[in-house]
Formats: sequence, structure tokens, C-alpha cells
Amino acid sequence: MQWKVLGLVAVALSISGATAMADESNLRIAIHGGAGTILRENLTPELEQAYRAKLEEALRAGYTVLTSGGTAVEAVQEAIVTMEDSPLFNAGKGAVFTHHKTNEMDASIMEGATLNAGAAAGVSTVRNPIRLAAAVMTQSSHVMLSGKGAEQFAASVGLQIVDPAYFWTERRWQQLLEVQKNDPQASVLSEHESDRAAVVPGGTRWPDDNKFGTVGAVALDKHGNLAAGTSTGGMTNKKYGRIGDSPVIGAGTYADNSAGAISATGHGEFFIRAAVAHDICARTLYRGVSLQKAADEVIMDKLVKMGGEGGIVGLDPAGNVVFSFNSTGMYRGFIDSTGKAHTAIFR
Repeated sequence: MQWKVLGLVAVALSISGATAMADESNLRIAIHGGAGTILRENLTPELEQAYRAKLEEALRAGYTVLTSGGTAVEAVQEAIVTMEDSPLFNAGKGAVFTHHKTNEMDASIMEGATLNAGAAAGVSTVRNPIRLAAAVMTQSSHVMLSGKGAEQFAASVGLQIVDPAYFWTERRWQQLLEVQKNDPQASVLSEHESDRAAVVPGGTRWPDDNKFGTVGAVALDKHGNLAAGTSTGGMTNKKYGRIGDSPVIGAGTYADNSAGAISATGHGEFFIRAAVAHDICARTLYRGVSLQKAADEVIMDKLVKMGGEGGIVGLDPAGNVVFSFNSTGMYRGFIDSTGKAHTAIFR
């Protein structure tokens, strides 16, 4: 009898999902593209426009999924894939180099309705790590896979596998060489200690590359379900298979329909120690404060006292967009209830 009831519910949901038009006023998506020392004087008008255009493209990719009746999990993936495929961001194609001159990427995703989640860490051949995280969530009995095993799983479920050379970019290569020239023994790039602009061959003047490069998205779909996802290339010149907060559920990513959805970007070690994404959601549940207030308490107070830098993008169950960051800038954007896209970079 129980299975019959569940079956009828599933059929009803399927029919309603197929026939109901998505109410665009209730749909939300918001994204970030990394936080850190991002100064206006270190960004040419042309490059600023390029970042804003790519942020809007990512927003539109996710929003199109939502307006077509897709799920928040699907929307988050599409938005993040757009940024992973761009060399502008430290994720996917734009991933930074490790100390050993490789690219090692991490990602995670979580759905608020079931608290189901998936993550991948230290992968070098999967074109879109966020797709891998989603596959771990939906096609395995695990939450996190890493390294070669994660890559084998990705291939087994039909994800796009690429030669590691795909992730090579001149900008990131020069960034690594500069760091290793200045301090060959450095294990990470000290993002919070410099506001220099990076100049690569060809004369391109980038915003400060000493930033916390991560991309992320949060979404609310027509069913009222939330989702969050995060993807990163990690820290420049990282050693020993270092993994930050991006693939850690509760640190870099968290979603709960009763509280909110959070994707973080920042100095990962601090975000792990503070369980940032979960702590923000927990404060809304246990203290009854708004998601914005909870985020500010964690990002602007708790993290600052710990010495951590970075920020978050979030959505509460009502679709209110939340941004909070203690750095000088954070690439970010959202689409409002009218379908208009808004992007920002500086504080």
C-alpha cells in the first residue's frame, strides 16, 4: 500500500510538473565568481565588461533552466558550467596551477529538499567538475570522491574527459611562475597580503590575481526547492594535494529548504574550520534570524576574528538574495523577480 501511495504521488507530481508553467516571479538564481582583493584601479573597462558579461551569461543559463520548469539543481549546474568553461574564473578552464604545475579541481552540490549532496576533489581530467559532483550525488551511494577514483567514476557515467592540457592558460601559468620566483618554498599564494595587479604576456592587465578564486551558484525553482553548488581550481602553488572548502558540504556549500542555500568563496582553511555554509543556515533555524543577518554574523564578525577572508552568496526559502563578503570585492550577480540581471564586482 505504501508503494502505491508513493507511486500516485509521483505521478501527480509528474503531471503537475509537466503542465504547470513556471511563475517567473518566484524563481531566483544568484552567483559569485570569487572574492578577494579586487580593486577598481586594477581592472580596465574592457576587462570589467568581460567579467560582467560572463556573469550575466551564467545567470541567464541558470535562469533559462528555471523558466523552462527545470530544477534548482539543474539551474545551479548550468550557471556554474558557464563559469567553468571561461578562463576568467578560477574553476574549470581557468583553474590555477599547483606547485607541481598541474591543475587540481574541486566541486560540490547540494539540494535543499532532501539534503542530498555530492562532491569531487583533486580531479585533473574532468572538464566540468560540477557535473561530476552532481553525478556523485545522483548516481552513487557516496557524497565525495577524489583523485583518480573520481575521474574513473566520471568516465563510467559518461562525463566529458579531457586531456589535462585543456586547463592550461597563459595567465595562470605566469601567475604560478611569479609566485614560485618570489618564494619557491611557498605552499599557497598569499591572497590576502598583496594588491598587485598581474600582467601577462600580451599586455593584459588583470584585476589582482591574489584573490580567492571560486565560482558558485544558488537557485530556487518553481517547486520551492533550493540548491547550491561551488567549483574551484583551489590556491595557486598549492602542495600535498591540498583541498579547500569548496567540496566540503557544510563549509563551502550547503542547502536546506527550511533555512537557505549558501555557496562560499574565501580562504578555505578558515571556511572549513568555521563550517561557514552550515553555520549560516543553522543560525536561521535555531535563532530565528534572517539569512542576511546570519551571513553577516559569520562573514563579517566570526571569520574576521579568526583572520579569514571571503564571502558568500545565498538564497532564503522566500527567494531573498543574500550577499556578504569581508574582502574588497566579489564577482557576483542575481536575477530579480522581473527577470532583470544585476551584476557587481566592487564593494
